[in-house]
Amino acid sequence: MRFGGLTAVNNVSFTLPRGEIRAVIGPNGAGKSTFFNCLTGVLRPTSGRIYLNGEDVAGLPPHKISHKGIARSYQITNILPGATVLENVRIAAQSRHHSWSLLRHHQSFGDLIDRALAVLRSVGLRDKEGELAASLSHGEQRNLEIAIALATEPELLCLDEPTAGMSVTETHATTALVREIASNLTILIVEHDMEVVLGLADRVTVLHYGEVLAEGTPAEIQANPRVQEVYLKG
Repeated sequence: MRFGGLTAVNNVSFTLPRGEIRAVIGPNGAGKSTFFNCLTGVLRPTSGRIYLNGEDVAGLPPHKISHKGIARSYQITNILPGATVLENVRIAAQSRHHSWSLLRHHQSFGDLIDRALAVLRSVGLRDKEGELAASLSHGEQRNLEIAIALATEPELLCLDEPTAGMSVTETHATTALVREIASNLTILIVEHDMEVVLGLADRVTVLHYGEVLAEGTPAEIQANPRVQEVYLKG
């Protein structure tokens, strides 16, 4: 991905097997967010391909990426603060079922509500369904964003700094939540908190100046001299 004369992501290539939790780490400016934005349709890559189940989805707009089965959260919480918790998730569930129409409104609406409530239960927010999203704690808002992503029924869930700004208690709770939902999903996570990365990831990819510096298990990454030099001790 190039911006004028700047190459923000260069020849980043890896395979993410179904069912894996992969962490992407690296110093600020390493290209992590740009890579995520290319993957999820926010940016159209200058060149290259992104295959999901054998289909090249590179350059598709975000709503089409979502329909293909990729969902994401954002580094800065992205919810509808003036809507209820349930409405936030119901709208996301509705976006996935693009055959929904006013002619089938009542039956479809009930199905969407059931789906939304099930997702809220899975992230521990079932008892908050009627509250405005703005009234939730920071940690609850981050988990609501995960619920919004889950409501689109993804195959690949991309989490951008899911524990950013959280207390230690909230971080531990969200880490446990991600580990729990990973039983049915493939997860790609950008995260600065190395304790979270080491506790969650099956494998870790390290980006540096837009390129892959290293890849391996958490233990291999911790022991890698180059990673220690440019990131872990940076």
